[in-house]
Amino acid sequence: MAAVDVVFHRTFTDDRWMNSAACKGLTHLFFPLPAERPQARDRREAAAKSVCASCTVNATCREFARTNHEYGFWGGESEDERHAAGFRLIAPIGVRARNVG
Repeated sequence: MAAVDVVFHRTFTDDRWMNSAACKGLTHLFFPLPAERPQARDRREAAAKSVCASCTVNATCREFARTNHEYGFWGGESEDERHAAGFRLIAPIGVRARNVG
């Protein structure tokens, strides 16, 4: 047996709703590239928000992201918007990580 045993507990969720998402195949709009500049992020998130506006599973997606502490743009919300609404990321990264105190 290893000196340290790592145990993962995965909670299985019903994510079949993702098959109906308008963003399917548009990952580049919903997750930032490394070292993304603020202006590029604003443009990317505006495009993502327009996709979310017409999505039939928008509310389900937003709730999933809030419940599971997701990174990226989900359900019409950015990480910053979820954070401002009181939903915290488990391990903040980027600017928020420097401002957590």
